[in-house]
Amino acid sequence: MIAKEGDTVLVHYTGKLDNGEEFDSSRGLEPLEFTIGTGTVIPGFEKAVTGLAKGNSITVRIDAVDAYGEHSDELLIAVPKSDLPDDITPEQGLQLMLYTDQGPMEVEISDIKEDEVILDANHPLAGEALTFEIELVDILDGPTERNACTEGDCGSCGCGCCD
Repeated sequence: MIAKEGDTVLVHYTGKLDNGEEFDSSRGLEPLEFTIGTGTVIPGFEKAVTGLAKGNSITVRIDAVDAYGEHSDELLIAVPKSDLPDDITPEQGLQLMLYTDQGPMEVEISDIKEDEVILDANHPLAGEALTFEIELVDILDGPTERNACTEGDCGSCGCGCCD
């Protein structure tokens, strides 16, 4: 069976930067579960898994544009220091939650000036090419093992996991 759009898959992965630094891994944890084509993982990762057979592995380098995108200066936000909460002492690298009309957004203080701080709303891996070692553990058919029906035919038990 080959993984295709619409399939729910389980994968183990290790992600590394070009300098060899590991930034994330599912090894030693539960495999990552996602459905191909839903956009829940970065596009290059989804593309790498598509076409793999259960049990196969691949190592793929994903350019920034197909990962978390290029670093964008448009996502650098200058904020007056006086707008920061009183309990925040600005430090470069400090991560904050910014609440916007579009919802909460994680930002990092990237620069501190005399009267303002520069907040960076880019993903921390924006602008980075990423290399993933990916193993397709399973292609799931119907409900996942985590919510599988116990009565045989999917839907017969009324548990709602097949809806």
